[in-house]
Amino acid sequence: MSTKRLAELSMLTAAALIVFIVELRFPDIIPIPGVKLGLANIFTVYAVYRFKAKEVFLMVLTRVILGSVFSSNLSALLYSFAGAMACLAGMLLLRRIIPIRYIWLCSIVGAMLHNTGQMIVAVAVMRSPAVLPFYPILLTAGCIAGAFTGICARLILRRHIQDE
Repeated sequence: MSTKRLAELSMLTAAALIVFIVELRFPDIIPIPGVKLGLANIFTVYAVYRFKAKEVFLMVLTRVILGSVFSSNLSALLYSFAGAMACLAGMLLLRRIIPIRYIWLCSIVGAMLHNTGQMIVAVAVMRSPAVLPFYPILLTAGCIAGAFTGICARLILRRHIQDE
């Protein structure tokens, strides 16, 4: 990996962490655990279409670990990791068939996979399906947030392509 590429990925990771920490300060939109805007995912969606899979994986892994440390919420690491890996795997597969102009669609599917990964962990940790009634709400919120982050990533990509 070139120094320039490493620097770009480092800046994206840092920006995503900053946005994540700022977003933690927002009041909850809906009083249901797991429902949030996920603005840091703008950087992930952007990176999925700009970098190699291994590079994006390292960026997301770094963001998840440092995000848990910086937020002082290490117990959420398992949920974040499961959601992020499910989301990333899905988006990396979808980027092969979904063109950049429809990146928002890839982001929506990624958000739904993120919620699915977190729900699987929640059921496993609680050893009970008691959290499953929240799943449709999480999916709906994920679709809305995923569309927003995807549109933002599309705007950034469009700007980046124009600058080249």
